[in-house]
Amino acid sequence: MSASIARGGRRVGALTTPAERLGALARAEFTLLGRSRATLLTAVLVPLALPFTLRSVVDDMDVQKEGLSVGLVLLPAAIGFSLLFGVYSALTAIYTTRREELVLKRLRTGEPRDAEILCGTALPIGATAVVQSLVVAAGSAVLLDLPAPRAPQFAVLGLLMGLVMCAALAAVTATVTRTVESAQVTTLPFVLASMSVSGVTVPLEMLPDRLASVCELLPLSPVITLIRGGWSGTLSVYEAFGALGTALAWTVLAVFAVGRWFRWEPRR
Repeated sequence: MSASIARGGRRVGALTTPAERLGALARAEFTLLGRSRATLLTAVLVPLALPFTLRSVVDDMDVQKEGLSVGLVLLPAAIGFSLLFGVYSALTAIYTTRREELVLKRLRTGEPRDAEILCGTALPIGATAVVQSLVVAAGSAVLLDLPAPRAPQFAVLGLLMGLVMCAALAAVTATVTRTVESAQVTTLPFVLASMSVSGVTVPLEMLPDRLASVCELLPLSPVITLIRGGWSGTLSVYEAFGALGTALAWTVLAVFAVGRWFRWEPRR
């Protein structure tokens, strides 16, 4: 019978596979997610409700002048809200809660590796965001007469990159978040900046050229560009690779920051 050997507070010689450990962590997080009304409100209801409040603003925009439609503005916005509130904000609070309750510290003494702990914690939130995006896409097709995406590969890439990036940025933000209550403050700068100048509420096509060229470099901008371009079919391969490169650069930077500075136990 194989046995694990204790070394430096961690166990070496895992008795389970990474997939089994991720599955166990994800199931536990799904259970905890269902018990937290505040997290459910942030992760599920807020992203679905915000696009309705944006409809009147979009109706006042001259989006047709830029070759867009109401659906092509609202759909990426709804997915952006899901990434910002359903993934980034909610996951920042979850990481902070698990750290303050010493859950992360206890998990590190077992078989799961650091990456598995963080990914397993994020899986339920990520799955929720994917379901929300599918529901929003179906609703947009029915209510806004939005056709099927002309380049679905770009839209899928944008969503996947957005999920990974926002999860990594949530872990980064959790490193500077002392309490669950303060998570509402520490997540605010990224949320407000992304909503304002990353193409979520106002498409980058409607901004002045110089401002748009700067805003294209913000973390969520390439994600929205890929999703909107995937539906409209107006995004060239060169533009898609440029957006993908920007998103990948931010993701790599965030992952490096997590590996370097993420805190696994409360500050004393």
